[in-house]
Amino acid sequence: MSEYQYYEFQAIDRPLTQDEMDQLRAISTRATISPTSFVNEYNYGDFKGDPLALMKDYFDAFVYVTNWGTRQFMLRLPRGLVDPEMVSRYSVDEWLEIHPSADHVVLDFTSNDEEGGGWEEGEGWLPALVPLRDDLARGDLRALYLGWLLAAEMGYADDEDVEPPIPPGLGRLSPALRTFVAFLRVSDDMVAVAAERSADKQVEGPASSDLERWVRDLPDADKNALLLRLAEGNELHARADLLRRFRESTASAGRLQPDFSAGIRTASELVAAAEEREEIRRREEAERKAKEQARRAREEAAARAAYLDDLATREESAWRQVETLIDTKRPTEYEHAVRLIRDLLDVSVRNKTSQAFEARLSELRARHAKKVSLLSRLERAGFP
Repeated sequence: MSEYQYYEFQAIDRPLTQDEMDQLRAISTRATISPTSFVNEYNYGDFKGDPLALMKDYFDAFVYVTNWGTRQFMLRLPRGLVDPEMVSRYSVDEWLEIHPSADHVVLDFTSNDEEGGGWEEGEGWLPALVPLRDDLARGDLRALYLGWLLAAEMGYADDEDVEPPIPPGLGRLSPALRTFVAFLRVSDDMVAVAAERSADKQVEGPASSDLERWVRDLPDADKNALLLRLAEGNELHARADLLRRFRESTASAGRLQPDFSAGIRTASELVAAAEEREEIRRREEAERKAKEQARRAREEAAARAAYLDDLATREESAWRQVETLIDTKRPTEYEHAVRLIRDLLDVSVRNKTSQAFEARLSELRARHAKKVSLLSRLERAGFP
């Protein structure tokens, strides 16, 4: 099997200039490049660029997918929209890394499946994951927690490491977060265990009335600056910055802040709880399947009994039908005849007329002794 690698970058906050696209073309002559994206797929060879460097200089989102089990997802956010100190509490070397710069913070998530080797398709992941960028800018840290959770599950977080702050809403994941869980390959049991200590309420925007009062009191210079940023096309930055300032100003009053419960479970405790939950789930699923199989078996047995009861009332006509099927000399009809003979055998066992059945079958075999195909089918069905 050839090696498969898929690279996709996306520019969100601003389009690439022609000069920047020319610089990227110098890195790869085969990539598909536009003012908002850079896509490269390899079945042989390798990418000559540095994805992290390209994220720092050009792009806001990135996915990397290989057929040997590596998946990587990066997001770049303006430094003013995230708290580097807070997000660093979720970092784990090689799995969830934080790369701050003067102007941005790059969040780097990596998932490695040691078994690998399966069919992979990179296209389609990035559009489904990009909404997480806006979530993070709004203060929703569930993606960061899930990244740490993967590291714990895979044994890359120290066993005694205590989980970072638990964001609310882990029990009600958005479509983008469900895609994120699938992309990272975090187990559903691990997510469910983590969600047990997560507040049910998700991070939401402030009430319109609260925000209206707060905006009304902003200095005119601040309002003008925000309007200018909106006019320049920086909607995400302006909105996220406005909400950040709102949260900071209301924090002193103790209002409208998301509840991030302090983590108290260690990585090993979470893994053990997830394994116990998985075992319970598998046992319950096995019991459910066993009950379902037993139910189907009872229904099939009842249907079979009803069929044989009916067949017993028309036994002679059934033997005539067998003869009619054999006379067609068609293989498919031979199969039908043998099945009907099997049913007649079961009727004879129930009615204790097996001796009569054997005599009838012996006569039939004698009459059709030259039909080798029929006789071979009878032998395969267990009739001597």
